[in-house]
Amino acid sequence: MADRYLSFTATAPGRFLTARLGLPQPAALSRWTAERPSLDGHLLHLTAGGPSGLDLAPVLARTGLPTATEAARSTTRSTTGSTTGSTTGSTTGAATGSTGPAAVVLDATGVRDVDALTEVHAALHPVVRSVAASGRVVVLGAPLDARDHHQAAVQQALEGFVRSLGKEIGRGRTVNLVRLTDASAAESTLRFLLSPRSAYVSGQVIGVGAAGGPDGPVDWDLPLAGRTALVTGAARGIGEAVAETLARYGAHVVVLDVPQAAEDAHRVAARLGGSALTLDITAADAGERIAAELPEGLDVLIHNAGITRDRRLVNMPAERWSSVLDVNLASVLRTTDALLAKGALRTGGRIVATASIAGLAGNAGQTNYGASKAGVAGLVRSLAPRALAEHGVTVNAVAPGFIETRMTAAVPLFIREAGRRMNSLAQGGLPVDVAETTAWLAHPASGSVNGQVVRVCGQSLLGA
Repeated sequence: MADRYLSFTATAPGRFLTARLGLPQPAALSRWTAERPSLDGHLLHLTAGGPSGLDLAPVLARTGLPTATEAARSTTRSTTGSTTGSTTGSTTGAATGSTGPAAVVLDATGVRDVDALTEVHAALHPVVRSVAASGRVVVLGAPLDARDHHQAAVQQALEGFVRSLGKEIGRGRTVNLVRLTDASAAESTLRFLLSPRSAYVSGQVIGVGAAGGPDGPVDWDLPLAGRTALVTGAARGIGEAVAETLARYGAHVVVLDVPQAAEDAHRVAARLGGSALTLDITAADAGERIAAELPEGLDVLIHNAGITRDRRLVNMPAERWSSVLDVNLASVLRTTDALLAKGALRTGGRIVATASIAGLAGNAGQTNYGASKAGVAGLVRSLAPRALAEHGVTVNAVAPGFIETRMTAAVPLFIREAGRRMNSLAQGGLPVDVAETTAWLAHPASGSVNGQVVRVCGQSLLGA
């Protein structure tokens, strides 16, 4: 269902009226298209807290965005200002033309005390207003040092800073924090966050390990070429969008859904050049049947299938409780265990499960759903280190917020509007937003991202 409020606020009368009434003014988000695969503009690279030792310049250069220095060389305008601690040249958005930077990357990994936090303010204060609409701010932080409580305190402070800035920056811009120790290991993450693919991901803290890169060179246009991906619940909605995105990345996609959705599953598979597999994912032998259907194994397993049976706990029959837990959590546990035990996931494989902000923040009338999705997050955090050590497979999750689907279109008007507006971007996300985030976690160069639960919610006001 179209978001008429978003369309109205894009008009002059809409902007005037909503400003007078103090209502949200969402900005249309710039998402990835073949015609516009990257952000429009340059990247500004800043530093706070002194040199970090990260070799960021080559990685940032490969994002496809010219650095501020390169942008300055391409314009005839004179430099009119400088940015604190810039590592790519001292130019602000005003110094590189009439538009500000499309993205700002602030390396704050060297921040180790409270005094150094003032450099975070000094670096971003002069430039944050000039960041282009639908632009990106990415702050780089270091892992918390358990031996140094001063460093741990100020690095934790960056989380509060990033989440607060994300809630005030406006104009469709996003702000995220990446904790890392190795710039090269974070390339796929930085490429994702500094692109239109991450339009609905904001206020997130993403940990990137020091290892887990691809075995060979990466084709960034078709990174999943030659790989097999299985997506459960892929006949429609978010699952269909995930399947479509993985196929666009080059994967052979196996579209799995229940027998009742066989017609839709075969339609999607035919359109994507993949194959369809119909079975009940809650069956005790579902994992074994999948492994038998894919004797050569698979590289990407996407747990997307899920149901809702909403009702307040006092009115919830046992069947509503157990059916949601069985589909959303028990089947994920059983299937994952079976496929790992049979070696069906190849080394370098990726498991991406679907959690929800309802599992992270709770939601009235969804004790069953919230429990199941919180369970998915627990599965990811516990299994991830063992799956990587024993099978060479990473395990992560996406946690969608309010996403525009046929299911949310059926929600009563005022509840639907509240769901759309109660996030920093003041609008609902699209299935493709979840799909792009899933594809980033499934990327062969994302092996250093493990055990993460990434919200795709526009920085919902519910929960952290």
